[in-house]
Amino acid sequence: MPALAPAPRTAPAAPAPSPVAAAYRRLAEVLPALTAEECAVLPCGDGWVAAAELAAGGTALDAYLALDDAQVQRDHGERARPDVIASFGLHRYAWPACLLVTVPWFLHRRVPRIPVDAVSFHRTRGRMAARVEEFACLPGDPAAGLPGARVVRDEEALRAEVRSAVADHFGPLLETFRPRMRRGARALWGMLTDEITEGLWYVGRLLGEERRAMTEAELLLPGGTAPYPGGASFRELTAPDGTRLPTRNRASCCLFYTLRPQDTCVTCPRTRDAERIERLCTEG
Repeated sequence: MPALAPAPRTAPAAPAPSPVAAAYRRLAEVLPALTAEECAVLPCGDGWVAAAELAAGGTALDAYLALDDAQVQRDHGERARPDVIASFGLHRYAWPACLLVTVPWFLHRRVPRIPVDAVSFHRTRGRMAARVEEFACLPGDPAAGLPGARVVRDEEALRAEVRSAVADHFGPLLETFRPRMRRGARALWGMLTDEITEGLWYVGRLLGEERRAMTEAELLLPGGTAPYPGGASFRELTAPDGTRLPTRNRASCCLFYTLRPQDTCVTCPRTRDAERIERLCTEG
């Protein structure tokens, strides 16, 4: 009986293209201090902390905030209040984590849905790892046929997806940070309003698209879109030479003034317009 011919080998299927990889690569190009990447299995140990661990509180959150405590003592020679340390720690995570959602939306109109158990953060290396299994996009997007795609009807529906994706990710985190920060829900969601707006604004400037980033942020956060209590709320100041200088008032306070009362953020409500103009002209 003749030997059976071996069955032809089938080439392994190529992995499906990522809907967000190009956006994360572009982010790393303009902001080398932050690297965002997709991972099927999130890294752990060696300085990595999972967002779900922070949301659970306990020893992982204590260790994470201890880094801020040590840095404040090293940089300023004094101890900060525990609520100030918690505020610093949340900001250090929230600012880059919001970009995981807003940058793919801004660049490619794709909104990844990244729950709190789908992100890990390495703060000393400036690295974020995310597991993206679902995303929203517009009709006609070439990515609409990819696994996990959800097509929404229009731009406003996609903006709603951005707001919802950020809120779903941060809801558990804010509940855990809230007693440590000694702030109410409105103040915490105001902080998220600031993190979304100022992160997108900053990256837009690096991309050479500052005005579009400001316009997109105002459409995204016009004010009164729960749970976000405020809006992007940009306004303009006029420099002595007539140059128009964009600014805004933060909806929340970073509490840095508790360490250095004279060193307020340029968007802090405590910073008067005359000082803002002087600083923006000097820095710009």
